Amino acid sequence: MEFSFPPHHIVVNVADRIALLAEVKARLAGRVGFALATINLDHLVKLREDPAFGAVYAAQDLVVADGNPVVWLSRLARRPVALVPGSDMVEPLARTAQQAGVSVALVGATQPALDAAAGVLQARVPGLEIAARIAPPMGFDPSGDEARQILAALEQSGAGLVLIALGAPKQEIFAALGRQVTPAMGFASIGAGLDFLAGTQARAPRWVRAIAMEWLWRLLSSPRRMFLRYWRCAVILPGHALAAWRLR
Repeated sequence: MEFSFPPHHIVVNVADRIALLAEVKARLAGRVGFALATINLDHLVKLREDPAFGAVYAAQDLVVADGNPVVWLSRLARRPVALVPGSDMVEPLARTAQQAGVSVALVGATQPALDAAAGVLQARVPGLEIAARIAPPMGFDPSGDEARQILAALEQSGAGLVLIALGAPKQEIFAALGRQVTPAMGFASIGAGLDFLAGTQARAPRWVRAIAMEWLWRLLSSPRRMFLRYWRCAVILPGHALAAWRLR
């Protein structure tokens, strides 16, 4: 089942984790490229504030729900989709690539974090080949010449799946460019997923995530950084709830 956000013409077109991994496996096996985005309320705020981000999102082939509010909105619209956090999909995506005989590249974070995350992934997914680890510098332009140079290096590495940990909107912009420059390659935007694996960022305990309170844990952990972000998300939520109700 699909769920859409009419004001932005964004569609959550992959309903759950099983469907996502099946689609990714088929595309990797057939060497068919894709860009995977994980939409949440923060992305919807960015879509509202930056129309150019809408064009970037339109270039994403696969979109899943990353955030309980998106899941709740889909249920309100009677078009339910499941929660598929990008951070939770790093290992399953890597395993799917290994099963398809495809090597993986890691882009984002810092070089020590990438090295640590690569070690964890290869320990958990025996036989996984990590063809490249690239940490762009501060101020990296995800649509500029340096991005194209990185894409050329990724293509030369032979990687079939790129896990991008640049944060929104940089990772989605980079993935959209990648779809143009290296159309046979898969790109998955996974936020802080590599930092979580490396241990350079702490994630909310599993029980906190199970009761849908990860947002509160993050707010209490970093109030100055997260308060404004969550306030902006709260402001747009009623409008999206009304739009979801109308989809019924």
